[in-house]
Amino acid sequence: MKICEIFVSIQGESTYAGLPCTFVRLTGCNLRCSYCDTIYAYTEGSDMTEDEVAEAVRRAGVRLVEVTGGEPLLQESSRSLAARLLDKGYGVLIETNGSIDISGIDDRAVIILDVKTPGSGMSGKMDLQNLGRLKRSDEVKFVITGRRDYEWVKDIIRTHDLAGRCNILVSPAFGILKAEDLAVWMTEDRLQARFNLQLHKYIFGPEKRGV
Repeated sequence: MKICEIFVSIQGESTYAGLPCTFVRLTGCNLRCSYCDTIYAYTEGSDMTEDEVAEAVRRAGVRLVEVTGGEPLLQESSRSLAARLLDKGYGVLIETNGSIDISGIDDRAVIILDVKTPGSGMSGKMDLQNLGRLKRSDEVKFVITGRRDYEWVKDIIRTHDLAGRCNILVSPAFGILKAEDLAVWMTEDRLQARFNLQLHKYIFGPEKRGV
């Protein structure tokens, strides 16, 4: 496996926000989102065996693990790593960018499907059939850059009947859309979704790595 970084921090997003979490960030991504905050993960990293990654997670001493990227599903071993950690009793989150079929991921893992909006420049790369593959415990995340994205997300939620079928997370793109604006739109529309901030950026600042 090519691993960009392994670190422990406060989970900044999802319904698990605020919990200590070990992050396993894999190298490589097939998308180039306009607001990407982990450009270094496109290419940086070093080769590690699955045994070495599992040992690093064990030493970290945190029972919640997120496998992320980049795009972790580009490396097939991300799936076996997740299953291995689950077998050892870890809670496992897999954050994936929505462009790769999520079928076959261990059902015990929680998938966080980061569906790209038009403002990302990558919405045309999405495999929207993934929305029908989500379990009740899974989460779908939308990063909103403006009103156009917001209306697009409302249409996706309605068209794919997501409300009540999985956890829905809606986030303002950091430094692009004011959090207050998104909060007002959601409350005005009574949108059945969770407002989601990137807590780690508010805690540690937007430029710091390994958090």
